[in-house]
Amino acid sequence: MPRFSEILANQPLLADGAMGTVLYSRGIFIHRCYDELNLSDPALITAVHEEYLQAGAQILESNTFGANRLRLSRHGLGGKVTEINAAGVRIAREAAAHLRPRLTGDIWVAGAVGPLGVRLEPLGKTGLDEARAAFAEQMKALSGAGADFLIVETMPALNEAREALLAAQETAPHLPILVMVTVDDESNCLDGSSPKHAAAMLTEWGAGAIGVNCSTGPSAVLTAVEAMRGATPLPIAAMPNAGLPREVDGRNIYFCSPEYMASFARKAIAAGVQIVGGCCGTTPNHIRAMRNAMRAIEGQAHVVEGSVNPEPDKETPPGSLGQRSRLGSLIEQGSFVTLVEIVPPKGIDCHREIEGAQLLAQLGVHAVNVPDSPRASARMSAQSLCIQIQQNTGIETVLHYTCRDRNVLSIQSDLLGASSIGLRNILCLTGDPPKLGNYPDATAVFDVDSIGLVNLARQLNHGLDIGSNAIGASTNFTIGVSANPGAPDIEHELRRFAFKVEAGAEYAITQPVFDLRLLEQFLKRIEQNRIPVIAGIWPLTSLRNAEFMKNDLRVSMPEEIMLRMALAETPEAAQREGIQIAHEMLQSVRPLVQGVQITAPFGRYAVAAEVIASVLPSTQKAKE
Repeated sequence: MPRFSEILANQPLLADGAMGTVLYSRGIFIHRCYDELNLSDPALITAVHEEYLQAGAQILESNTFGANRLRLSRHGLGGKVTEINAAGVRIAREAAAHLRPRLTGDIWVAGAVGPLGVRLEPLGKTGLDEARAAFAEQMKALSGAGADFLIVETMPALNEAREALLAAQETAPHLPILVMVTVDDESNCLDGSSPKHAAAMLTEWGAGAIGVNCSTGPSAVLTAVEAMRGATPLPIAAMPNAGLPREVDGRNIYFCSPEYMASFARKAIAAGVQIVGGCCGTTPNHIRAMRNAMRAIEGQAHVVEGSVNPEPDKETPPGSLGQRSRLGSLIEQGSFVTLVEIVPPKGIDCHREIEGAQLLAQLGVHAVNVPDSPRASARMSAQSLCIQIQQNTGIETVLHYTCRDRNVLSIQSDLLGASSIGLRNILCLTGDPPKLGNYPDATAVFDVDSIGLVNLARQLNHGLDIGSNAIGASTNFTIGVSANPGAPDIEHELRRFAFKVEAGAEYAITQPVFDLRLLEQFLKRIEQNRIPVIAGIWPLTSLRNAEFMKNDLRVSMPEEIMLRMALAETPEAAQREGIQIAHEMLQSVRPLVQGVQITAPFGRYAVAAEVIASVLPSTQKAKE
């Protein structure tokens, strides 16, 4: 097969425009699987291809943007990947053959490969190997059907683009590969990478050509490709949307005119772009106007300036664990850590919580940790309470941070802000779903889970944002995670724990432990991924509290403990028995772990202090 240099033949090429926009205009509703139309209505797809050819397109993209197993499975079509992709290439080839007598020049059929529609590790749950396998399956079908080259387009993140590239290199090494990212209003990739960095990385990974498509419109795409031109010697493509859509009478309408897209084509070619085309909202009318603009500049010398790859952004590594926080120092020294949990109030008055923290500080507790709206309840922000506690009492805090309510941009902003105001310890959590809380219809975000959050925090700790751009100083967080020795699916819990450690977790706090046997088994099974473990201890207050823990929260609760709580005849006796059980558990776990976290049930900080008294330095001195 020809190389891109031979395909381009020193002249810019014009690709086609949107497939989905035209299909939608012809009454194909958005809930349909547009890729499946290759099988059920090939004549319709052929007609769209022919319109683009008649408008002047020299590159036809197969109607296979979403024809990967993950996306097709949502429509019950996961078993038809090969059939749908092969049909997409065949239809485009037949359209080109049908019109060839009326056309001049070569027509190229590109196998279109879009994003998988899922977030990949380290910020998502889909493994890189799974992603590569899905891309490879689709690309094998496109290659086998006779695509001239592959277009990997609308890539939201560089890690996904890389897996697509690797899949193409393994599955169809004989085909040229064009890889295009999508950018935001500021012309950065959606994972935060600059277009210059994206160009350098895609070049290094072996793309045959690179570029930008989709995005917010011609302006952002033009800015991005201008930055790319200075970072790579490869051919560059630019295929923007026809602006951002606006809803008119229930339909999304794109307002960029054909004349504006023609102007974009002239500017893009002047900037060194060698393949232009359109994405969402563009129609044959847009492509026809772009073709006319390109004819006006054909024959002009087109110089491509090569350059060396820019130096990667330099990271700023964090200090040692002992330099980052008091908690980090204690963990690094191997000291036995004592923590008490303080839940934020439901209103704006937090004097009771601050008084509790003051009591604990005087007793010698090392730090207090503050949950982030536990069980999806609406409470004062954990970050606000943490800073108020530190400012008013001097005791260090551990900020619980969940993924439930924030996208990756908000997470980055929050963590940068937390570091800037002196919060140095974070516990990375996925978070309870809203349906468990007092607003069950609230929208959840979950852009990432706790594993992705650890990766993101570790990135910030190295002075890099989520796009690997330098941000200056390290956030210097001590990064913790949760662990559940009594999880019903312990194999799943162990796998996730291993991923958390690999992502950069530096210590773990367990869910409340009532069954010592489960903790011992868990510790034994994480020996190869061992980080300091702090055991959670919950002083029970009543039999009903024990039943809630066992049945509602699914905490493993031995029958012996249930019986002891049942035999308590008064509320006072039940509370004393709960404290005694918690004290016994603390003594049992002490040789096994590097610390304990005591919950203050219902804000009873004196109860937590009584449980933890035997390991507090102030209490020990008093006894002496």
